[in-house]
Amino acid sequence: MSLGARIYAELRGDKVIWMIVAVLAMFSILAVYSATGSMAYRLRGGDTESFLVSHGMKLVSGLFLCYLAYIMHYMRYNRAAPYLMAISIPLLLFTIFLGEDYNSARRWLEIPFIGINFQTSDLAKLALILFVAREVTKHKDYIKDLKKAFMPIIVPIIVVCGLIAPADMSTATLLLITCLTMMFIGRVSLKYIGLLILLWIVVFAILIILGDFMPDIIRSETWINRILHFNPMGEGIYEVEQAKIAISNGQIFGVGPGNSIQRNFLPASHADYIYAIIVEEYGLVGGFFILGLYILLLFRVTSLITKSDKSFGALAALGLTILLVLQALMNMAVSVNLVPVTGLPLPMVSWGGTSLLFTCVFFGIILSVSKFVEGGGFTGAVATGGGLKSSSDKKDDSRAEGGNSKGQQSGGGNRDRNRGGGSNRDRNQDGGGYRGGGGNRDRNRDGGSGNRDRNKGSNRNK
Repeated sequence: MSLGARIYAELRGDKVIWMIVAVLAMFSILAVYSATGSMAYRLRGGDTESFLVSHGMKLVSGLFLCYLAYIMHYMRYNRAAPYLMAISIPLLLFTIFLGEDYNSARRWLEIPFIGINFQTSDLAKLALILFVAREVTKHKDYIKDLKKAFMPIIVPIIVVCGLIAPADMSTATLLLITCLTMMFIGRVSLKYIGLLILLWIVVFAILIILGDFMPDIIRSETWINRILHFNPMGEGIYEVEQAKIAISNGQIFGVGPGNSIQRNFLPASHADYIYAIIVEEYGLVGGFFILGLYILLLFRVTSLITKSDKSFGALAALGLTILLVLQALMNMAVSVNLVPVTGLPLPMVSWGGTSLLFTCVFFGIILSVSKFVEGGGFTGAVATGGGLKSSSDKKDDSRAEGGNSKGQQSGGGNRDRNRGGGSNRDRNQDGGGYRGGGGNRDRNRDGGSGNRDRNKGSNRNK
């Protein structure tokens, strides 16, 4: 057996999602290596391989984390969700006031003794989606009680999104939309979904007001300028014009890998505008292919949900997928000037540190859920407190079910043997058993009646 065939046989779960991860990783290597060419000449004297090696190491590390997340039972994420929330909220608060300032935004913390910047919002996105999935699936019925909806679900969403928003409104908005979708799918009452939207509008208004007093912390002026100066035609905006030129150069089949011209002029061509570089090098065919991969991911995960019982794993996988697909669509929309600049990377493709690593973790969790859906592991779901049973509980249940099934089989065998006895009776009936006895009785009746007739005749003769 070849190595590729062996790997294919070892990887369980949805093979199409595995394929999507592999193809996106391949495009990431090619696109980042091409897009960082001009930056390599500008910063490192033309050493393009250094950026390739750096990105490749991050991608390999991310794929390793993806595999670790895949082999773990998805119910571990259910139990870890409250702890992740307890870690994320203090980190977000710390980032707002003491985070690393980059491009007038405080989104990163520097890890001591390592010197690596860590974007705390990536951890918060994972924590919030898992936490919302946990709280929604605690109640299998329609959630129409304020006590069940407000404190466990609405308040954490407002707190986390409100802490992300000052430095990254785009991420906060996408996360809010994802949580709203999860609440709707989880059958939370529409009035509480409307309440969440109303509270977010209030939070947004408060941030706009506070932005005038704390411009270094809350980037309200940047949000307003991006919206007010957004031009659908892209005229006068340097980044948009260069992105349009790149897409125009690509035409149908592109100029070929590594032959991009606009990478020398387009800012952030390796991150925010990497989709424009992909379209330039691979044409509209390559652009639609990348778009199709994210849409296919959404359809595959949706099909998994229809096979499951809508429990924690299903809702968590769907929430992570919605966030990834929305982020991808938003990045593409920025490249073609459909929406204002957001600063969101293309998931699994753009140059990134923690963003790339956590995207791989997202895929690993999705694949972990798909592994149990495809293997029938969702049939053991129960709505007791934490959602589903643990894996040990499932093993106990499976052993118990195995014993019951053996007993049922043996009982069935006894019943079959009893039925066999019945068939013997049938054979006796058919072969002269009961029916033969009936025949003897009939013959006795006939003989008896004959004797009575003879006796009557003899008496009359006398």
